[in-house]
Amino acid sequence: MGELMEQVRIWIEQIMTALGYPGIALIMLVENLFPPIPSELVMPLAGFLIADGVFTFPGAIAAGTLGSVLGAVVLYYVGMFAGEPLVRPFFRKYGKWFLLSEEDLDRSLVIFSKHGDIMVLVGRVIPLVRSLISLPAGMNRMPMLRFLVLTTIGSAVWTTLLTVAGYILGANWERVLDFISQYQRLVLGAILLGVIIFVVRRVLELRARRQVA
Repeated sequence: MGELMEQVRIWIEQIMTALGYPGIALIMLVENLFPPIPSELVMPLAGFLIADGVFTFPGAIAAGTLGSVLGAVVLYYVGMFAGEPLVRPFFRKYGKWFLLSEEDLDRSLVIFSKHGDIMVLVGRVIPLVRSLISLPAGMNRMPMLRFLVLTTIGSAVWTTLLTVAGYILGANWERVLDFISQYQRLVLGAILLGVIIFVVRRVLELRARRQVA
């Protein structure tokens, strides 16, 4: 574990041992707003502390889920009140430099309106996407009750998996980071592949339009 991550781990452990369950909830809330603080450090450590008799499974998972949901709600409202006024002008002014247009933004919002439920639910268990998925939900004005239910389910699954892994690994709970790192590489690879496919298709579309013109 790098020096920075080791400092983060020490900071997380100090807060959790000092504040107990509220500490878990607080750190998971902050983790949603500032992704550099990884849940992959928080909940496995909580699992290890469960094995040590400091926490219980229901309490740790409930606290972790609560913190995740609260953080997601904050980002939901950021998407609702700041997303559209900031994102649309950006697409209008700078989108062409990224092969994007306002129509692409509108299309993505339509797609989210049709498939937003599964995107929010599944997105909560995908690294790098977990926090960001709340923004389009807010931009698209997903009903709050539906957003809360889906986010709570997805967050509970994620926190449970990490907590159980930390409990099983015991003193070696930090090994969870190795598995998550491999998972993140797969996610990044899939995202990169999607970006490449999008760029290639968009370039071909632009060439076709020029030939027609």
